[in-house]
Amino acid sequence: IGSLDEVKAVGHRVAHGGEFFPESCIVTEEVKSKIRSLFEIAPLHNPANLEGVLSIEKVLPGVPQVTVFDTSFHMTMPEVAYTYALPKDVCDKYHVRKYGAHSTSHRYEWMMAKEILGSCCHRLLSCHLGNGASLAAIEDGVCRDTTMGLTPLDGLMMGTRCGSIDPATVCYLQREGGYSYQEVDDMMNKQSGLLAISGISNDARDIRTRASEGDERCLLAFDMFAYKAMQQAGSMI
Repeated sequence: IGSLDEVKAVGHRVAHGGEFFPESCIVTEEVKSKIRSLFEIAPLHNPANLEGVLSIEKVLPGVPQVTVFDTSFHMTMPEVAYTYALPKDVCDKYHVRKYGAHSTSHRYEWMMAKEILGSCCHRLLSCHLGNGASLAAIEDGVCRDTTMGLTPLDGLMMGTRCGSIDPATVCYLQREGGYSYQEVDDMMNKQSGLLAISGISNDARDIRTRASEGDERCLLAFDMFAYKAMQQAGSMI
């Protein structure tokens, strides 16, 4: 583009829309407030996503902005899939349920599979594998289940996230290890996954190089990632 004056609108991918956003929307003060209210659910993503919106407001005042939520596609999940077996009053008060993530990717995978396979495409196991990773079970374009949960921490083992573990591990580490809530949260979101197991990096390229040289921790990291992906793929299927 020749100048910023040519920009007519700006789109943002936002990780978590909670129950507020079943589809994309124009940015308003209310939208920004709701994104901010979800910081604790998606601590690695939503703060940075909102910062992008606020930055564009400063650089391009008056230019319309649109938010595309990484949870929207999963809002079609049936109640049996998204409901947690916790007291209903607690779930209702704090909006506790499965939301999933990576829905822009999973929606696109369905669109491409349908375009390539046509009427043969009925059920799809969609795999979003990267530093953040999730699987989705899609039937005729509708998400039936996904591996991520209330937050982007659940499901597969990822670059720095542990994925699904016994939830009582959190209580155990706080009680027996003396870790604070924030320390456990940081540990599971930023210090776990491929990084923790390999001991060198959350980047699969670095781990692959060391694994090819026989590094046992890097070999284990790859084996664990593959095992957990296979395990949860079976569940989605």
